[in-house]
Amino acid sequence: MTATRYGAVAWRDTCGDDCAARPALAADTTVDVAILGGGFSGLWTAYWLLRADPALHVLVVEREFCGFGASGRNGGWCSPRYPVFVDDLAARFGADAARATIRAQSAMVDEIGTICAEEGIDAHYTPGGLLSVARTERQWAALHATYASYARLGLADDTCLIDADAARARIAVRGVLGGMVTTTGASLHPLRLVRGLARAVEARGGRIVEGTAVTRVRPGQPALLETTGGTVTARRAVVLAGEAYLSALPGWQRQLLPISSMIVATAPLDAATWAQIGWQGHESLSSGAYTKDYLTRTRDGRILFGSRGAPYLPGSRTPDAALADPALYQPIIAALHDWFPVLRDVPVSHGWGGYLGVPRDGMPTVHFDRTSGIGGAFGYTGRGVATAALAGRALAGLIAEARAFIPDLPMLRAPGPRWEIEPLRWIGVRYIQNAFARIDAADFRDGSVPFDAAFAKALAPI
Repeated sequence: MTATRYGAVAWRDTCGDDCAARPALAADTTVDVAILGGGFSGLWTAYWLLRADPALHVLVVEREFCGFGASGRNGGWCSPRYPVFVDDLAARFGADAARATIRAQSAMVDEIGTICAEEGIDAHYTPGGLLSVARTERQWAALHATYASYARLGLADDTCLIDADAARARIAVRGVLGGMVTTTGASLHPLRLVRGLARAVEARGGRIVEGTAVTRVRPGQPALLETTGGTVTARRAVVLAGEAYLSALPGWQRQLLPISSMIVATAPLDAATWAQIGWQGHESLSSGAYTKDYLTRTRDGRILFGSRGAPYLPGSRTPDAALADPALYQPIIAALHDWFPVLRDVPVSHGWGGYLGVPRDGMPTVHFDRTSGIGGAFGYTGRGVATAALAGRALAGLIAEARAFIPDLPMLRAPGPRWEIEPLRWIGVRYIQNAFARIDAADFRDGSVPFDAAFAKALAPI
């Protein structure tokens, strides 16, 4: 049996690109807009800026290579689900704002497919919708409540609840009690999308430098990026689009919490195994586990199974080495086999992780302050594929003053509250991680609820 390559990202083996870094910045330079980060947020912002004003001089500065971080490591969902629950959106900002947000997110799912076709990006974009399954009574009740929330706001036209037989007819998940189907949504190859988007930015006149770390951001008129290759002067704006990695930037250590998400990928399955599983609709598959289950059927016939993974590290550190420990992946592999017993003899070829950025109040942020010259887009809590595209367009609109690009949505706001100082941050986050694992274990064991479940859920931002 083939050994699992822990720390190896399956997307990199199938992206049609060796991900070799572009040349680094070699001297001081002056541009109109300087963007920190070559992931979805930075590249979409650059793309929309150049669509709004092709004459802009836009520079993307990436520490490693475009797609190195979460944008090239995620589960491949292009989801209409916003990072904030729809009831929370309505409670904070009103029903109209909640409806506008969900509709904008859903429209962006389709727009990404359109842009891939227009720009010739072979991102394996596959419309398949979502299938959320319940595997415990608590999860089934939660699905009913979620559907009711969308229906109350008039957002359930593309969504319905299905019983256990109908869910199993779609995908043969062991122990399923029912499910919720949403027809909007797609799966894709995230690294192919990142790499193709980078080429589209360059084709429109943007410049990308890689292997160049930003060491300091200096607000002002003009704003500056200090990097390992020289100083970048930005006449109009500096954009901070490093997501979880912003926590390493001086002055930004408490703005976002880097939490890891882990994925295992099977070897490509044969036709006989797929016949037993089904999954002919290519739905993005999940359950209501607090520790998160998200699954994808890839274009080359693999199953990806993702979950939250490594314990939070003090000081919001994000070392790749912490995501390569084989022990971290054994519970995820066991969960994969529990969902699909037929996979017990199928090799798991890859296991990898990445860091996603969690804001203290759980809300994504798009902001631009003309006085300081600093803007940013971040805080997607693991639902960044479509949200980052929406955020990038909004941020580009603010910078370029392109009104048609600026949606009237709650994400347009100043950065939210900061996380607690250490060691309080470490103590609180590790408690929440432990509590969520205990909640799921009790739910599957006997349907019980730990005594501190309500407290843990109230303490968590998501």
